[in-house]
Amino acid sequence: MALGALALLAWKLSELLLIVFGAVVVAVLLHGLTMLLRRWLPVPEWAALGLVIVLLVLLLAAVVALFGAEVAGQIDAFRTTLPAAWNKFHAWLQTSPLGPQLEQIPDQLRQGASSLATHAGTILLSAGGGITDAVLMMVGGIYLAAQPQLYRRGLLRLLPLDRRVLADNALTASGQALRAWLGGQMLAMAVVGLLTGLGLWLLGVPVALGIGLLTALLDFVPIVGPILAAIPAILLAFTVSPETALGALILFVVLQQLEGHVLQPLIQARAVDLPPALLLFSLFGIGVLFGPLGVVLAAPMTVVAYVLVKQLYVRHALGDADGAAEVP
Repeated sequence: MALGALALLAWKLSELLLIVFGAVVVAVLLHGLTMLLRRWLPVPEWAALGLVIVLLVLLLAAVVALFGAEVAGQIDAFRTTLPAAWNKFHAWLQTSPLGPQLEQIPDQLRQGASSLATHAGTILLSAGGGITDAVLMMVGGIYLAAQPQLYRRGLLRLLPLDRRVLADNALTASGQALRAWLGGQMLAMAVVGLLTGLGLWLLGVPVALGIGLLTALLDFVPIVGPILAAIPAILLAFTVSPETALGALILFVVLQQLEGHVLQPLIQARAVDLPPALLLFSLFGIGVLFGPLGVVLAAPMTVVAYVLVKQLYVRHALGDADGAAEVP
C-alpha cells in the first residue's frame, strides 16, 4: 500500500519532478563550467560559479546585441515568407502525379488550424506555463549548483546505511555521464546549426540564419527535433524552386547522417553507449507520459536512467550471481 501510494504521489507530482530534473540538468551544466573555469583561475567555487553565470549572461547579451536585429528580421521574414512557400508547394503538388491523392491535405490542415484557433487560449496558457517551468529550472539549477554536496548528502541520508556507498557511486557515475553528454550535445548542436545555416545560405534558401538557429535549438531533442526543423526549411526552399527544396532535403539528410555516424558516436564514447532504439522508444514513451516537457528532457533522463540501472541493478545482480565486482 505504501509503494502504491508513493507511485500515485509521484504521478500526481510528475510535472514538479520533471522541473526538478530539469534544474538538475542546469546545475550539472553550470557545475561543469565552474570546474572548467577553476582549472584556469584559482578562485573559490562560489566565485567561479558567479563568474560563470555573469559570463553566460554577458554572452547572451552580446549575441542579442550583435545578431538580435538580424535574427528579428529573419524571424519576421520567416513569418511573411512561409505562407507563400506553402502556396508554391501546394501549386507544385497539384501539377505533380501525386496531386490528386494529396489534394485533401490542405483541407485537413485548415481543419487543424481551425481547431488550433478554437483552443488558442489553452495553447497560450500552456506556453506561459512552459516559460514559468523554464524560469524555475534556471533558478533551481543555480541553487543546486551553488551547494551540490548539501543536496547530495540530504538525498543519501534518506537511504539505509548499507546502501549509501552504492548510491553515492551511482550518483557520481550518472553525474559524470550527464555532464559528458551535455558537453557533447552542445557541441553537436553548434556544429549542426552552423552547417545547416551555411548550407541553406549557399543554396539560396530565404531566412537561412533563422533556420540554422532553429535547427541548433531543436537538435537538443534527438530524432524529432531535426525533423521539425527540416519542414520549414524545405517549404521555404520551394519559394526558390523545387530543385532547391530537393537540395535542402538532401542537406538535412546528409547532416543527420554526419551527426548520427560521427558526432553522436563521439558523444557516446565520452558519456554512455546508449542504444539508439532505447533512445527512440524512451523519447516517445516519456513524451506520451509527460507531454512536451518530457520530450525535451527525454534524452538526458534516458542517459541518467541507463547509468543508474547499470550501477544499481545490473552490476549488483551479476555480483550476487557470480561474485563479479563489475560488469565488463
